[in-house]
Amino acid sequence: MSSSSKTDKKAAVDAAAWMFNVVTSVVIILVNKALMATYGFSFATTLTGMHFATTTLLTLTLRWMKYIQPSHLPVSELLKFVLFANFSIVGMNVSLMWNSVGFYQIAKLTMIPVSCFLEVVLDNMRYSRDTKLSIGVVLLGVGVCTVTDVSVNTKGFLAAVVAVWSTALQQYYVHYLQRRYSLNSFNLLGHTAPAQAGSLLLVGPFLDYWLTTKRVDAYPYSLTSVLFIVLSCTIAIGTNLSQFICIGRFTAVSFQVLGHMKTILVLILGFVFFGKDDLNFHVIVGMVIAVAGMIWYGNASSKPGGKERRSSPANSSTKFQKLETADADEKV
Repeated sequence: MSSSSKTDKKAAVDAAAWMFNVVTSVVIILVNKALMATYGFSFATTLTGMHFATTTLLTLTLRWMKYIQPSHLPVSELLKFVLFANFSIVGMNVSLMWNSVGFYQIAKLTMIPVSCFLEVVLDNMRYSRDTKLSIGVVLLGVGVCTVTDVSVNTKGFLAAVVAVWSTALQQYYVHYLQRRYSLNSFNLLGHTAPAQAGSLLLVGPFLDYWLTTKRVDAYPYSLTSVLFIVLSCTIAIGTNLSQFICIGRFTAVSFQVLGHMKTILVLILGFVFFGKDDLNFHVIVGMVIAVAGMIWYGNASSKPGGKERRSSPANSSTKFQKLETADADEKV
């Protein structure tokens, strides 16, 4: 197969993976929005635990059918990943409760600079001027789209800091673990989903009661609400898998930057399906700016020198020795 054919094939697979993530992410947001707003199922953490329990069932089934090959992930690495991932979920829910929507959106936007910082420090990544500027344009556009009222308090600020850093670390770790231990997306999900399901289903009902003063066992379940819960859990399998596929094929920063396309689609589809007056002139302007920034980022980061790992110096500190070994393995 010629190099051009390989490049075309990779581009097609990348586009398919990205579209898979965008579609499943947008659909699950709309389903959850209907489930919570229309049917009053406001137990977000418990619902996330159900998502991972469903994903666990799929990975166990595929392993039993021999579609997933045995793989190894050290317990210490698994515990670190689950810690980051669960703090991300809990931190986001608490941040949304304690902060204004505007500050919550600003906090989410800071995940891109934090992810860039992690890649620069831990992966020795270098970004070109155009790549940096394009990220700034995306942040500006999404900020214009989503940030309205902004108020902050001490506990809300601390919750946002925990949410942002834990999310950035979790997404960085998805890419790192796949490289370091030669895991594909299904392998990694097979290791992490059971641990996340168990921990979130254990903690979720108590956390949701603290956030909402409502008990998940006292919720008036109906056939329709249960069907929505099942639908949400089913779609979540694709969302969880596609996130691991995309971060594995790209990086956490690219996942964050291009992922804001989902924010724009959710705003548009929320206006179409839920009839809210969110689609005013300044929101449309923000969307145009954000999309232009994403196109610029895709072009700038794919050019030589746009985004690349620099060679690690011989006297690098032992702090990053494991990551450098992983990078060396990847280049062989």
